[in-house]
Amino acid sequence: MCGIVGVVARSEVNQAIYDALTVLQHRGQDAAGIVTCDLSGRFYMRKDNGLVRDVFDTQHMLRLRGNIGIGHVRYPTAGSSSSSEAQPFYVNSPYGISLAHNGNLTNSADLKKDVFRDDMRHINTDSDSEILLNVFAHELQSRGNLNLTHDVIFEAIKAVHKRCQGAYAVVSMITGFGIVGFRDPWGIRPLIYGKRESENGVEYMIASESVALDVLGFETICDVAPGEAIVITADGQLFQQQCAEQTHYTPCIFEHVYFARPDSIMDGISVYKARLRMGEYLAQKIIREWKDYEIDVVIPIPDTSRTTALQLANTLNIKYREGFIKNRYIGRTFIMPGQKQRKKSVKQKLNAIELEFKGKNVLLVDDSIVRGTTSKQIIQMAREAGAKQVYFASAAPPVRFPNVYGIDMPTSDELIGYQRDDVQIAEAIGADRLIYQDIDDLIRAASYRSNSQIEKFDASCFTGEYVTGDVTPEYLEHIQNLRNDSAKQMLASQAHQVLEMHNNR
Repeated sequence: MCGIVGVVARSEVNQAIYDALTVLQHRGQDAAGIVTCDLSGRFYMRKDNGLVRDVFDTQHMLRLRGNIGIGHVRYPTAGSSSSSEAQPFYVNSPYGISLAHNGNLTNSADLKKDVFRDDMRHINTDSDSEILLNVFAHELQSRGNLNLTHDVIFEAIKAVHKRCQGAYAVVSMITGFGIVGFRDPWGIRPLIYGKRESENGVEYMIASESVALDVLGFETICDVAPGEAIVITADGQLFQQQCAEQTHYTPCIFEHVYFARPDSIMDGISVYKARLRMGEYLAQKIIREWKDYEIDVVIPIPDTSRTTALQLANTLNIKYREGFIKNRYIGRTFIMPGQKQRKKSVKQKLNAIELEFKGKNVLLVDDSIVRGTTSKQIIQMAREAGAKQVYFASAAPPVRFPNVYGIDMPTSDELIGYQRDDVQIAEAIGADRLIYQDIDDLIRAASYRSNSQIEKFDASCFTGEYVTGDVTPEYLEHIQNLRNDSAKQMLASQAHQVLEMHNNR
């Protein structure tokens, strides 16, 4: 999962992009990058591994000149954590194009061959974002001339949609011209745009989540529709066009479960209200199926489950307490690239308040259970703090299938829910009882009085149904070999060796 942003302003844009990326930092902590362009047509780029605050210092910000630019925060689902794969990517032909991408192309292997054989372009990394950039660049080059127009860009994006499969939300900067945003024909990954008035005229922003617009004072215009493209020129003209022949509105429901900030509105849906309803429906399930429950206190596993846990406690009329204190300076364990690092981080990340656990039957609430390692450790922490019984509730159904659209759920064998029933999962994580959200209730929570244009949600990690219709068993085996923890550990080891060689020169 990644966060992307593009801004066209009437003054220097570097600070606005930086601020937007800090707001989107929850979407990726592996790397960050910004590229800007000034009135002379010269572009400036800074990107590296690390958090936004660590990648950019004063000297970098001063060099990022210009009134248009794009930015990206990343965690990797494929390839490596090498700084060479930090985004945005750039190609100089045609025009000088940079691009940042959130999602995953499901036909990247075939596209990479086509880009080399037919487009005669070289791909230098394992990132599908670089492939997407070169496809876009080729389609622009085959249509364009020196007098680039928004119509030419729209025609190029139509061709991109025909060639690229999977999930992608994109911001791109064409040096000296403006920025472009477009979304895959399924609308799986989020993208939204807005405007604000400045002393010198209207300014525009495109971003992954509405919260980035809110914080910087931009008024939301609309979500980018599935298959739609937005072009904003350097002088502030906005053009939009539907560029896909056939579209399906199927946004990712896991955004509402975990990834998105609760203060975001995505595809017309309040993430906060969706999580409140998750808590309400989960409580109703407990009342239906667990009539003799004896729960003394409901405790969330911070931070994404707080909203759900609070509503669950209110519905059950049970005390809600904060039983875990979070260290704010440790990254999200779900995003960390290796199992050993995830295990190590849990104790550093959370500390239990003993008085909230001692002698009590505790219901812990989390947004989801993916690998189960973190859940197991947290349950053990609750027992060590003196809990009598430890129950566990998940705001989402069991995660049983890999996600292929840009979320790091690579292999079924690493998922605690794969080929296990609820009793077996409870035993594996050490819970006295486990209760999951039903898939119908999760969808109901997200779709309640929301965008009527949404046909359904991508819930493939729960159901195994992939909305794009092109995911084969062979492809799932391919990504398993690329993305499992063993592959990540090997890549991390290789990167460490390269770093040691560099330091020993």
